[in-house]
Amino acid sequence: MYLPSYFSETRPEVLEAFMRAHPLGWLVTLTAGRSEVDLVPMIPGHTPAGGLRLRGHVARANPISRELASGAEVLVVFGGSDHYVTPSWYASKRVDGRVVPTWNYSIVQVRGALRWFDDSAALRELVTTLTVTHEAARAQRWAVSDAPDDYISGMLRAIVGFEIEVATMVGKFKSSQNREDADRAGVAAGLAADGVAAEAVAELVRDPGRR
Repeated sequence: MYLPSYFSETRPEVLEAFMRAHPLGWLVTLTAGRSEVDLVPMIPGHTPAGGLRLRGHVARANPISRELASGAEVLVVFGGSDHYVTPSWYASKRVDGRVVPTWNYSIVQVRGALRWFDDSAALRELVTTLTVTHEAARAQRWAVSDAPDDYISGMLRAIVGFEIEVATMVGKFKSSQNREDADRAGVAAGLAADGVAAEAVAELVRDPGRR
């Protein structure tokens, strides 16, 4: 990934928070000499040794559950907000016109070894954790226990869990950090006028000194 220094983010706590805010990961694997991509919601956590790990599951019918060996290296990409940036938003356009369009976005790339598991108790704990996490903000929360136990047991037999021990991770937050204050303010105002939510604007326009 091309990564100019002013777009780079390496702080573990920032990257973990980003993954929690954008949990749908692009799981990129190489099986039989062919690259594959699966979109899988994942949840970050920590190993007993204190390292970061990602957990999720795929359908047992998914070929990668058979073709990808446990311990294989994988890439996971988490994407955040993105939006086209028109030069018309830049204050500097009115000064010398030396501006061009671009696209602002945020992503985090994670690499590590994937290991499969299909123990029913571990799978139940995983789907319960995922459900609790994603139902937390809802007024009427669904719980795994709301469904008949025999039905849940059957569904668990249809999936395979995985854990990825994170070896490296890096973020690219392309958020106008390389522009002057007036240009960043113009981009923020333009995004808001386009109807972009405030939290997304905060991702898409960052002060280069913001920690």
